[in-house]
Amino acid sequence: MHHYPNAAAQISEAKTLRAMFAARKRVFVDMLKWDLPVLAGEYELDQFDDPEARYLILTDTAGNHRASARLLRTDRPHILGDLYPFLCAGPVPTGPTTREITRFCLDPRQRTRERREARNELVTTLAIHALGAGITDYTGVATVSWFDQIARFGWRCNRLGPPVEVCGNRLIGLHIRIDSGTCAALRETGIFRDSTLGLDDGMERAL
Repeated sequence: MHHYPNAAAQISEAKTLRAMFAARKRVFVDMLKWDLPVLAGEYELDQFDDPEARYLILTDTAGNHRASARLLRTDRPHILGDLYPFLCAGPVPTGPTTREITRFCLDPRQRTRERREARNELVTTLAIHALGAGITDYTGVATVSWFDQIARFGWRCNRLGPPVEVCGNRLIGLHIRIDSGTCAALRETGIFRDSTLGLDDGMERAL
């Protein structure tokens, strides 16, 4: 598990980051057909991959990308607040202890079972990281079908407003509350992975 501060400027030097940005291109551009900028025909980056972005990256023993997520501060430009505020029936949740989860990416080269395991480990890591970093809330934008999955993981996940159709997709703004009971709740649904606990110390190391 790797936790990196922004490293778009170091992309030519960091194998793990290159693998993450390449996986994002395979998933969000090649598979989902999102209209996103692509660097050098190989890496997906956007305006939110700036010096304040943070990345949680799962790799295998050979350093290959398995899963990753980008965390954005909400007291500065972020996707929900700047691009999709209309998904919130009330004010967009923001603050120094609130982060937005974006680019939740499962490497498509994995088998179905491997992707599911990577998903569970990444969700576990998001919870552990939040507890260690003083993050109390996560927000995000999801399709209705993806939100339905996220809401069943066990943590306290709620809609911020009704679904809205955007470019053919029904989108929802979501809010996840992280507290001392989150890990136990994830464990009850079978999502939590105890093997991830030993990786906590490494998550704060920068590239």
